[in-house]
Amino acid sequence: MNIRQVPFDHPDAVKLNDRVQAEYAERYGDGGDATHLEARMFAPPAGRYLIAYDAGDLPVATGGWRSQDANDEGYTDGDAELKRMYVVPEARGLGLARRILAALEEDARAAGRVRMVLETGAKQPEAVALYTSSGYDPCTKFGYYRFHELSLCFAKAL
Repeated sequence: MNIRQVPFDHPDAVKLNDRVQAEYAERYGDGGDATHLEARMFAPPAGRYLIAYDAGDLPVATGGWRSQDANDEGYTDGDAELKRMYVVPEARGLGLARRILAALEEDARAAGRVRMVLETGAKQPEAVALYTSSGYDPCTKFGYYRFHELSLCFAKAL
């Protein structure tokens, strides 16, 4: 596997984002994640976006982080927010999510961020298992879905 930094609006990132949005819609019965995201939010040094490619150069996993500071959506100064972690079904179980998560944590730490935060949903038990087994603890809800009953928020000191 080869992990590369790409812009959030890279064609492969768009394809994987479409796939994760379809999975969200299937699990939650709606139109996917409505959180507003722009490519500039993931541009270094304020963020980073990664894609893992298989040996055939097909994009199979993705994830990114973006800087957050204290605001009325519940973030705190120094937060790095994890977004769009996704592994295509045919590549699950290979440890790709853990590799991308570790790379994003290291990068956010190097950029001066002090805490990685993420929001996932109660209908994504695989994601919850990944994050809790990687040292993330439940935290006060933040972000677009902070008032949604199925929203689960986690944080880890960097």
